[in-house]
Amino acid sequence: MKTISQLLLLIGLFFTSTSIAQTNKKNMNTAKNYTVEIIRYTIPQEQRSNFEKAYSDAGKFLQASPYCLGYEIIHGEEEPEHYIVTIHWTSMDDHLSKFRKSSEFGGFFNLVRQFFTNIEEMKHYNLTSVSWSKEK
Repeated sequence: MKTISQLLLLIGLFFTSTSIAQTNKKNMNTAKNYTVEIIRYTIPQEQRSNFEKAYSDAGKFLQASPYCLGYEIIHGEEEPEHYIVTIHWTSMDDHLSKFRKSSEFGGFFNLVRQFFTNIEEMKHYNLTSVSWSKEK
């Protein structure tokens, strides 16, 4: 009976987390009034796994913030040392004035601080009306 209860709990947690993730993505796709922070890094090969782990660990602080709507990290195919981090914020002001003063910021920054000197660009961007993507 204990095993069945544990299994049902796991199934419930899976569907809850999937639903939350889908809701956040839907909110981000329909809101269109958020700010996108783009951070471009150059990360040497010997630091790449540490860089990705640092951001993976730091993600929990972004997820806990009411000002962060989502994030992703991509790296160059032709030039794998080039990374782009995109973080979607409720607004630039919320990011700079609220998130950076929050308890989540300290934990986040402590994990990624070691790569600060590798930043090539760090700016905020607004969406335009030009957009398209295929439904999956």
